[in-house]
Amino acid sequence: MNTSLISSQTVELISLLTRQKLRKEDISPPMLFLAGLVTVLVGVIYADGTVGAEETQRLSTTMTALIPANNSLRPLVKPMVKAVRYQEIYKKMHELLALTSCFSEEEKLLLISFGYQMSAADGTMDDREKEYLILIGNTLEIDSRYLAVLEASFSSQAISDTAALAEVHSLLDPARFQSLDSLFVRAASHIIEYLPSKPKQQSNQKHSVSSYQELKKFQEYRKQLDTVCGKLHLILLDGSERSVFSRTLTEELTKISRNLQSQRFRVAVVGEFSKGKSTLLNALLGEEIQPVRDIPCSGTVTILKYGSQRRVICRYKDGREEEIPPAQYQEKASISEEAALGSCEDEIINSEIKEIVFEHPELELCRNGVEIIDSPGLNEQAERTAVTQQVLKTADAVIFLTHAQNALTEKERELLLYLKKELNYANDRGASNIFIVVNFFDLLRREESRNQVRKRVQTIVNGANPIIAGENRSHFISAQSALDAILAGNENDDYLKSFQGFTKSVEQFLTVERGAIALQQSASGMKQIIDTGCDELIQMREMLEGKLTVSQGDKAHIFEQMAVVSGRDVKIKLLADELMQQSLDKTLESWNQWVEGLGERLITKKERWTSEHSHMWSQKELTKDYSDQFVGDITQEIEDWATQKVQFIFQQNMGALNSQIDEDIYAIRQEFQKFDKQLSSNLVSQFNNLAMAGNLGGIGTSGSGIAESIGEIEDGGFMGGLGIGAAVGAALLFFTGLGFIGVILGGLAAGAGGGLGWSFLDGDAVKAQIKEKVCELGFENFDESSQSIFDKIQERIIALFEKRIEASNGVMSKAISLWENLLEQQENRDRQNQAECEAEKVWLADKRRELEQVQNQIQTILNQSDR
Repeated sequence: MNTSLISSQTVELISLLTRQKLRKEDISPPMLFLAGLVTVLVGVIYADGTVGAEETQRLSTTMTALIPANNSLRPLVKPMVKAVRYQEIYKKMHELLALTSCFSEEEKLLLISFGYQMSAADGTMDDREKEYLILIGNTLEIDSRYLAVLEASFSSQAISDTAALAEVHSLLDPARFQSLDSLFVRAASHIIEYLPSKPKQQSNQKHSVSSYQELKKFQEYRKQLDTVCGKLHLILLDGSERSVFSRTLTEELTKISRNLQSQRFRVAVVGEFSKGKSTLLNALLGEEIQPVRDIPCSGTVTILKYGSQRRVICRYKDGREEEIPPAQYQEKASISEEAALGSCEDEIINSEIKEIVFEHPELELCRNGVEIIDSPGLNEQAERTAVTQQVLKTADAVIFLTHAQNALTEKERELLLYLKKELNYANDRGASNIFIVVNFFDLLRREESRNQVRKRVQTIVNGANPIIAGENRSHFISAQSALDAILAGNENDDYLKSFQGFTKSVEQFLTVERGAIALQQSASGMKQIIDTGCDELIQMREMLEGKLTVSQGDKAHIFEQMAVVSGRDVKIKLLADELMQQSLDKTLESWNQWVEGLGERLITKKERWTSEHSHMWSQKELTKDYSDQFVGDITQEIEDWATQKVQFIFQQNMGALNSQIDEDIYAIRQEFQKFDKQLSSNLVSQFNNLAMAGNLGGIGTSGSGIAESIGEIEDGGFMGGLGIGAAVGAALLFFTGLGFIGVILGGLAAGAGGGLGWSFLDGDAVKAQIKEKVCELGFENFDESSQSIFDKIQERIIALFEKRIEASNGVMSKAISLWENLLEQQENRDRQNQAECEAEKVWLADKRRELEQVQNQIQTILNQSDR
């Protein structure tokens, strides 16, 4: 609906019908549709000269079904009906044209559909009513074929023109109206129920959207690498039992093997409600698994994954698990219509289900190592938004859905920026792991409209400050059309081809930009372990040949160094605790200062709040907009505080800790170098290789040491180190997760009472009053919640210090293990006679060859995976 086409005549007519003096900005699409609907329905009722009880009842039933009792449009129905009847607006086609001048083709068809339903209210369609409806149809330029379909549908006649029926179904698809208002969605859903089923070609043959050959290859390479990992483990185990290899080698290899065996990709599908998330998932899977409805329906996180048999597992918040029959899956995965429409939020908040795992043996995508997460929509309900935010923490890629008829709204752009920060630690670069999917592209009938949407999306996501990066990250699809083609086996369908292009780009990203890197990292870790093992073999051979001997004095020195390393470890832990406490104390002091002036700053910002919704007819939506902007302002305040204040405090104290860690590691390395020089050992090489294998960032010649492993803090600042999911994200998660917006809306509904009623026509005064109420309730909620928000920030700071302590402890443990292995090798040599020494040399040579063979096998796998 193009409201820019509303004329002065339309404004005067709507003012007459509502008995209110209105301005153009006061008139909303639902109000216009209601006026047109009342006009058509009253016209049908009076077309035959009589008013039947069935028709009066139908009018009442229709209005009740379309307009909830608490909707601001409800009080307009009676004055509109009265005005249309007494002024005989229904007879004046020029006035009907004024009411519908900004209607689209599908909106006009929806309008007249209710006219045909009214005509059949008494069981038969009067000829005069049919003539009236044809007159309206001609006036609104509605295809006569569509009118014939509607007449046949409501008079229970057969429809021979199945193509026209399919077109009517398409035009009245509730998805077409989701960008307008829930009234249109309800109206379209209502009419669709009365139409005969859409003609649909079905096939019993099962089809997949793609063969996913690249994913299959990746999984094969992963399995091959894990097999090689198993061979290497046996070699190391054999060497450890003979006191040749240090225990650290098998420990590090076990970590790598565990990562290889658990390697899977997690792809999350997110977006605001009713963008077609469930239909997209069904198309990805080639099977109608997910529940689909024209209102928000996903009530919890659903994880679709491969399993040897088809089963559904409910995981509850209290830790329980329950396997349920697959037939109950859709019921468990959905929320009731009342909850979806917002009239029963307790159902969502009090839900005991944490997540639902759907295992299936035939889902091609999942069979190839991909877990698909169907998340509750973002920005639709507080509890479900919080759940979705948690999902993002484990996602390799995110598919963000938007609607072609209203692509990337302002709120969606805000969500995209949030996703970019969440997934990429607030870097300025675009996010390569976000795919923009513009769904319902088939609803755009003109090529000009399609080009405009493509240009709009490109401008937003690839502009001066890009949101996404990489090739083939934006796709324009119709998930429903693709699913229909998959189920029908129609491989030549254009929308299926577009959909396959989308799946190919996701597959390419997972295998090349995620999978290949994961394989490289695992292979690099294995190579570092092999290099360390070779160094230890050389060290043992040197001992057997008498070129390296650890004397009693050397042993005493080694024990002394082991004690020194242990002391350094304890010292670092004590220092970390002290610096962490300083960070927490200074952050608390800064927080209190920030909170002190927060109210005044936010009150000033509220003057900039805007909304497209009317203060008269859409107060709930208007309040929601102001509430969102209040949350946005307070979140930005927290982000600014964290970036400007906490960043300095954290970096200062973490920098002091890193300096001490660097100093201690440098000292350890120097001791290894002295020992290597004295005994011709290779402890420094072993130390560096072990550190690399442990993914600690390496220990370079500059002595930067473990500081490199916290590069994300130095590179990205505080927000880089904590991530949007920590400090600022904690505020976002808290507000939405604990129902902050819901509290504001609920409080306004209860507190405003009749103070903002229909007689209060001073728009600026009403908006100012709503803003004041939002601020009042917002401040109350923040005062009650500020400690919880600050606790989340403190928890993240503590976690980062603990992470540094853990990394430092890992380095110290590896250093001690090298000293221990050197002593064990010497003790092993001291127990052997000459013959045993010769046999040991042969064994060492064999192990060296085995390690080299494993090295070659690893390289072969990597070379194959790069092709």
